[in-house]
Amino acid sequence: MRCTVLIALLAVTASAAAQTYPNKPIRMLAISAPGGGTDLLARTYALGMADALGQSIVIDNKPGGGGIIATETLAKALPDGYTILMTNTSHSVLPSLHKKLPYDVMKDFAPVSLVALTHSLLLVHPSMPVKSVKELIDLARAQPGKLNYASGTTGASAHFGAELLKLMAGVNIVQVPYKGTAGQLTALLGNEVQMTFSTMPPAMPLVQAGRLRAIAIGSPKRSPALPDVPTVAESGYPGFDIGAWNGILAPAGTPPAIVNRLAAEIAKVAKNPEAKEKASSQGAELVSMTPQEFSDYIKKMTGHFAKVVKATGMRPD
Repeated sequence: MRCTVLIALLAVTASAAAQTYPNKPIRMLAISAPGGGTDLLARTYALGMADALGQSIVIDNKPGGGGIIATETLAKALPDGYTILMTNTSHSVLPSLHKKLPYDVMKDFAPVSLVALTHSLLLVHPSMPVKSVKELIDLARAQPGKLNYASGTTGASAHFGAELLKLMAGVNIVQVPYKGTAGQLTALLGNEVQMTFSTMPPAMPLVQAGRLRAIAIGSPKRSPALPDVPTVAESGYPGFDIGAWNGILAPAGTPPAIVNRLAAEIAKVAKNPEAKEKASSQGAELVSMTPQEFSDYIKKMTGHFAKVVKATGMRPD
């Protein structure tokens, strides 16, 4: 009897909290360092959602561990809607790269919505004597083990894309890890490494300024922002696809009313013409899903990347 009363009391409390939500600022964790694609999208949605919610959304960047640090922080947060997470593709890759994570990607979170699909760019330093994927691979074959690529978040496009290209082309290019997208792009700008994959939002200004050269798109289709840049698939490697995704999660147990409220506000931002145009110019497509659709999407992508991780030989720790 006591258990039944307690459950009923908790349900009433959760319902009341959802009706007054939010009544204080919301903390949005971001798995990347400032300046990365995930960070830029976090700020876009935080700004767009804040007015409608009537509360500020404060970005808390927690890079490290390929996203594990920020994601574990979310898993341990109170399920009250005041701590949420902007995550990315690595969320669906990490289960295949680690034998044990400090959380369960499906059970410990309440998926809110997918927020963006993002093109990835294969970038080289302008001093590199290559202007196509073929020329890059020819150079790598002529100098096995001599070329380096910068990777940021483990399992994200920079890491995953380079390893997939190495597998498909049969070349030896050495990984050099950096802390987040900003770190890997800085390394490429400084000619510390010869190539990297990056999502388009942080890379576009550097490409447009001629400081980096984009030689291919990592997604299946060309980007309207760079219509003359071919895809890797078009460049001799059919089936190559490292299109990235971003989405927002809440802790498991967050009241459905709060999750649905957040999802509704995300959908409004995704449909905002100004936000959509800005994102498109940077190579990102703003999208939205219902919480259930996003949960199904995470499950699907986790299975997809498990197969590719096995094929590439990216070994779990």
